[in-house]
Amino acid sequence: MGIRVLITGGTFDKEYNELTGELFFKDTHLPEMLKLGRCRVDVDIRTLMMIDSLDMTEQDRVLIADHCLKADEKRIVITHGTDTMADTARFLAGRIKDKTVVLTGAMIPYKFGSSDGLFNLGSALAFVQALPHGVYVAMNGRVFTWNNVRKNKQTGEFQELS
Repeated sequence: MGIRVLITGGTFDKEYNELTGELFFKDTHLPEMLKLGRCRVDVDIRTLMMIDSLDMTEQDRVLIADHCLKADEKRIVITHGTDTMADTARFLAGRIKDKTVVLTGAMIPYKFGSSDGLFNLGSALAFVQALPHGVYVAMNGRVFTWNNVRKNKQTGEFQELS
């Protein structure tokens, strides 16, 4: 059984404009990352949106949930911006019961070369295959349940609430 990968944007897929110094979205880097990581897992990649998670709306979260619910796969990885990843995890947990969903992201864009994205993607792919049904966040080699995670904006790391 394969894994559905849903792309929503976030720092994972940002590019850097050397002229303006701004970050922007062009195309997802997921196929390149999977090739670089020598991924041998059967994945079906779907790009839903390419946005910063701070710009994500409830309608965007409904779209993500709909794709999760309609997917034939029981294992789903979602690439997502880190600022509202825990919010989306909570939203999905109220709607998805019979699948394993793992959200992941990056603190540094993949194209910068020093990104944590490749490691986080690999971790998410491993966690989604090993965990029971539920919604999780995978960052920095750790996995958190949807109801016990937050981004610590002082340290730039995800941690348990309690």
